[in-house]
Amino acid sequence: MNKITAAITAVNGYVPPGILTNKDLEKLVDTTDEWIVSRTGIKQRHILRDPALATSDMAVEAVNGLLKKRGIEANDLDLIIFGTVTGDLVFPSTACILADKIGAKNAFAYDLSAACSGFLFSLETGARFIECGKYKKVLVVGGDKMSAIIDYTDRNTCIIFGDGCGCVLLEPNTEGYGVIDSILKVDGSGRHFLHQKAGGSLRPPSHETINAKEHAVYQDGKTVFKFAVKGMADVSAKIMERNHLLPADVAWLVPHQANLRIIDATAERMGIPKEKVMINIDHFGNTTNGTLPLCLWEWENKLKKGDNLVLAAFGGGFTWGAIYLKWAYDSPSAV
Repeated sequence: MNKITAAITAVNGYVPPGILTNKDLEKLVDTTDEWIVSRTGIKQRHILRDPALATSDMAVEAVNGLLKKRGIEANDLDLIIFGTVTGDLVFPSTACILADKIGAKNAFAYDLSAACSGFLFSLETGARFIECGKYKKVLVVGGDKMSAIIDYTDRNTCIIFGDGCGCVLLEPNTEGYGVIDSILKVDGSGRHFLHQKAGGSLRPPSHETINAKEHAVYQDGKTVFKFAVKGMADVSAKIMERNHLLPADVAWLVPHQANLRIIDATAERMGIPKEKVMINIDHFGNTTNGTLPLCLWEWENKLKKGDNLVLAAFGGGFTWGAIYLKWAYDSPSAV
């Protein structure tokens, strides 16, 4: 019997229609379009402006589109894993809410929290459920409504993040396509440099925490940048090395969209030219768990069966990692 691997058989994404440009941010904080672009590569980001809508609502749009593309029903799903740090509620899980909203009556579901590495960790976890042979259709979702936890008077963070959601379907494959290898890492000492100060059991919500704006993202940008460059570059180069991949063997680098300089440093370390790097940070910003699946969604029409992809991410915690996978299908419009 051939080895079972977990292959991506469908991908889809969704970003809300509202757009926040750098020019808009110039009216909110002391910054300029040139300053933002030169330091991050971001020109605009999408924002879910309707206060009645949450992360799960973006996921519904992304997932329903995926199901339609694949020609299956929500009831065909066995499992839903949702990478997010902006769940609709503290509990139940947003995956549970999503399952109800799309009518996935036969799936069990849960959230996975690993900051910006959440989708990567979720993809690895979903792959293991497929590889064991017990489940046939695992939906992996990554998405965040980051605007819900951003202080738009803090120019260090408000320029970076946007809202969006993407998803992939994992199914068994016996031809050698799908997730081949992974390197996943954490270092909890990094929690001091990138976190949300209040809202958990350590500092539950109170008038004090709200007045101090402690429910927004806090980031020590210089420290995070330093660790992110080394973390993403190291694991990406390592996964190539241990799978005997030369730069010419890699069709695409799919990097977390945190900062264009981090992406460039990772590609340089791998020896990957810029034309083989998926970049959408300019128009989406950092959508946290949404960045990797949104890249796959936007580049789907360029992906060909057998393409070698390296996915890499870095997030708060610190968390980071890389996954090597072989793309499992040709898009009708692949070029």
